[in-house]
Amino acid sequence: MVHVLSSRILLRPVDPERSRGFYGEALGLSVYREFGTGPERGTVYFLGGGFLEVSGRAAELPVPGLELWLQVADVRAAHEDLAARGVEVLRPPVREPWGLVEMWIRDPDGHRIVVVEVPADHPLRHRP
Repeated sequence: MVHVLSSRILLRPVDPERSRGFYGEALGLSVYREFGTGPERGTVYFLGGGFLEVSGRAAELPVPGLELWLQVADVRAAHEDLAARGVEVLRPPVREPWGLVEMWIRDPDGHRIVVVEVPADHPLRHRP
């Protein structure tokens, strides 16, 4: 049995400084820890119940497939803030048929990120 104590998503961006600017400044994620020096240094951000590590450098853009799901308290406020910071908004907030309010953005390497609000009346907020 694997007893997972912690987890993190590892990103190897093409341009680490640009990605640190996106995740640390544009998204405003808080830094958990940093390691190493120079442009290849690693930065680990708090990501709700886990972590996001931006470190190293990819030789080319990644193959699409990785998507991040970030829950926020107010997706419309997040939309205004992120758009004002120049974040590429793929789709503004929309209430989906399954009841969540979702907005889609993209990071500098093309990773799609869904920013989600769980409304007060959604079943995810209530236990049977």
